[in-house]
Amino acid sequence: TLAGGTAHAVRLGRGRAGMLAIMFFVIGFARATIGAGATPASALLAPAAMAIASRVGISPFLMALMAGNGALAGTLSPFAPTGVVANGVMARIGLAGVEWQTFLYNALAHALVGFGGFLLFGGWKLLRARRNAAPNLVHAAPAFAGELTSGAHADEPPGRLRREHWLTIGGIALFIGAVAGFKLDVGMAGLVIATALILLRTVEETKAIQRMPWGVMLMVTGVTVLIELLRETQGLALITEGIKQIATAGTIHPIVAFAAGLVSVYSSTSGVVLPVFLPMAPALGQDLGGIDPLPIAWSMNVSASLVDLSSLSTVGALFIASAPAGSDVRKLFVALLAWGLAMVVVGAALCWALFG
Repeated sequence: TLAGGTAHAVRLGRGRAGMLAIMFFVIGFARATIGAGATPASALLAPAAMAIASRVGISPFLMALMAGNGALAGTLSPFAPTGVVANGVMARIGLAGVEWQTFLYNALAHALVGFGGFLLFGGWKLLRARRNAAPNLVHAAPAFAGELTSGAHADEPPGRLRREHWLTIGGIALFIGAVAGFKLDVGMAGLVIATALILLRTVEETKAIQRMPWGVMLMVTGVTVLIELLRETQGLALITEGIKQIATAGTIHPIVAFAAGLVSVYSSTSGVVLPVFLPMAPALGQDLGGIDPLPIAWSMNVSASLVDLSSLSTVGALFIASAPAGSDVRKLFVALLAWGLAMVVVGAALCWALFG
């Protein structure tokens, strides 16, 4: 289905290589928003995106920039794992009910830096140049071709939706409606719908359970325990006091954005940065003259996510791993690392403009 959708996207682009990069931004954003989150969405998109980039003359860095920022733009969706973590922490500190505003600010930030970087590093030339990208798309993505031509449904044309696909799409729509429309708990709604899809035989549950990121789950729950210990032992109060010493009501947003972004370059956004930084927002707001803590929390959310295309982060690493044979992987690694570090500063400036 993904390869078929990608083929349709190529045809819609009418051969313009630049439009393909933009379409991968949109596809990544949509997939992350409906619940996949940035990492699974990138894992699905990166092989196809990087293979097609090589075929139509888009640099690996530019394609990673667009597809990766597209996935990250949806990472704070109320349905995505990182969004669930962020909104859960914000609810505990008295900042509930702003899930969609948080999501939209993050989406806006990633759209600005993604499209800005795309145009700055050669996107204008790609948009003006015409490439005949549509023919033989499957040969441009052999990994997906192999996947499509193997298994019980190998005789079906690529991209044809089967019963299990339609049921899964219906489950996703029901999940979004239940959470957004009826305010049901996102975890419980997801568990019930996933169980129903298993009972309807849309997936082999044994394989699905084996492929679940248990290591990441244990890391997040373990860090949650450590953060609670840090809070109980007044560790967060010490960090808050340190930030308060150098910040004012006018500079608090770029300062916390810079700090959150810098830590997020080399650590987990959902497992470490947001659980550590977000609980500090109310105290910082109160100590700096009673300013609204919500923009402080938004600065932390946005800046921590902006750096996640770094080659030290999972999303960046997925695009590096998917680089086609013959690509200069070292050059791509350095470029994405430089991009992630640059986003620490850009994120601070952007949060100052948005919230300061």
